[in-house]
Amino acid sequence: MAVSDPLWITAQGLPTIRRSNKRKDFQQLGAVIQEYAISEIVVGYPLRLSGATGTQSEKMQVFAEELRRKFGLPVHLWDERLTSSQANRILRDADLSIKRRGEAVDRMAAVLILQSWMESLSFP
Repeated sequence: MAVSDPLWITAQGLPTIRRSNKRKDFQQLGAVIQEYAISEIVVGYPLRLSGATGTQSEKMQVFAEELRRKFGLPVHLWDERLTSSQANRILRDADLSIKRRGEAVDRMAAVLILQSWMESLSFP
């Protein structure tokens, strides 16, 4: 997970929620939404390299709709292609050990997804 600063300039990573069950997962998400006064949610949208949708994309569409209903916030699906490999490359270049990279890759990927979405909103 990641959150933006109040001006929507930079994204900062948060600890990853490890899924257990829907009730607990939504409870944890609700706590984050409240703590950081979240006004919009960006969800990684897993497209194929070709840009086509697949089974995982469809699952994320359903999840995004559940988030909209549960929290009453706008939910945006954002292309997440190659963010995990980009996150691994950034963390490798920062000389993080393989073990530490494994722990940090989801957080870094979330930062990259949110940062990319925020940059798409910028005007030239």
